[in-house]
Amino acid sequence: MVYSDVIRQRFRSPRYRGSLPAPNAAFEDVNPLCGDRIRIECRIADGRLTDARHRGDSCAICAASADLLVELVLGKAVEEAASVPVSTLLERLEADIRPTRMKCVTLPLSVLQGALEGREVAR
Repeated sequence: MVYSDVIRQRFRSPRYRGSLPAPNAAFEDVNPLCGDRIRIECRIADGRLTDARHRGDSCAICAASADLLVELVLGKAVEEAASVPVSTLLERLEADIRPTRMKCVTLPLSVLQGALEGREVAR
């Protein structure tokens, strides 16, 4: 597979990778089929996602998807942030993602939804 420029750039030089000091929402999950692991930490205030970071061990597609997702949702209302469509991420990745790699794109979405639904509070 040839990665798009967007995937290569976001994997090599992510804008939102790291940890947040004192997040008030976080969630982590793993794709058991390939081992991709992503954690997203968020700060929510007044019903809006005011800050977020991602980290984990994952392939280039998953890492780029997480980085783009965080960029897309910052400043948005929690409900809007939790409902980013997969098609939006696919469009922003500018790549033809095979069906077998679709979980690489969608894992960050489900992790963000888990954080915003309060499935785990960061410690």
